[in-house]
Amino acid sequence: MTVLLAAALLLGGCAALADDETPDDSVVAAAFYPLEYAAERIADGHVPVESLTSPGVEPHDLDLGVGETATLARASVVVYEEGFQPAVDAAVETNATGTLVDAAEVVDLDTDDLHFWLDPLLMADLGDGIAAALAEADPEHADDFTANAADLRSDLEALDGEYSSGLDTCARDTVVVSHDAFGYLSRYGPDFEPIAGLSPDAEPTTADLARLNDLIRAEGITTVFSETLVSPEMAEILAGDLDIDSGVLDPIEGLGDTTADEDYLSLMRANLAALQKANGCR
Repeated sequence: MTVLLAAALLLGGCAALADDETPDDSVVAAAFYPLEYAAERIADGHVPVESLTSPGVEPHDLDLGVGETATLARASVVVYEEGFQPAVDAAVETNATGTLVDAAEVVDLDTDDLHFWLDPLLMADLGDGIAAALAEADPEHADDFTANAADLRSDLEALDGEYSSGLDTCARDTVVVSHDAFGYLSRYGPDFEPIAGLSPDAEPTTADLARLNDLIRAEGITTVFSETLVSPEMAEILAGDLDIDSGVLDPIEGLGDTTADEDYLSLMRANLAALQKANGCR
């Protein structure tokens, strides 16, 4: 099937599969890392999970190749987030034949911010949605999927408690970040001020930078945070101009060279530690 799909792609772009193509009940396609993590926790070896976004690739910028499109087309379950990766949305529409788990429908999203996985409880909701889809695709292991979703929720509720207590008492609550990806952490207390907008490629205006300079001085902010997978240059320049620290806060959109041995839980805890240090939390 992959050969046939490759030929179709080469001749006519992202053409849909023929009507008689059927999904492969042994594969789950996950659009990018947080979705992959949740799917792997639920599948737990019963079904292999393949990511459509390779490590080190900024998921917003993903262009699907022949191999990734073939994976999506043959998967019995596809986990994605409509609106986050246009290339995946297009491939889902034309090539997906399995059950679709759209995170944008499963969880309660803020209106414009799609980075829901930074809220552990919303990640738990996604896990429940994936478990239901996998149970439909593989009824023999439905009880295992349900139990795995419960285990994932337990871990995520514990993480939620760590954030609630860890950020409860802080000397400062304003956090300057490279782009507007951390809004779901605001319910724990921090007020995030982005250098750029919801896209990591957005460029700040001179007025934006002047406002942030004034804010940093007025609030006594100690750190400007860059992130993984994109250039830290703008955050480092802003921090250098004000002679304050430059740190890293990971939006956990994907793993990279420096985080290859980490996972969602360890990265969330590293973010918590970075916020506690920058904001003088006790």
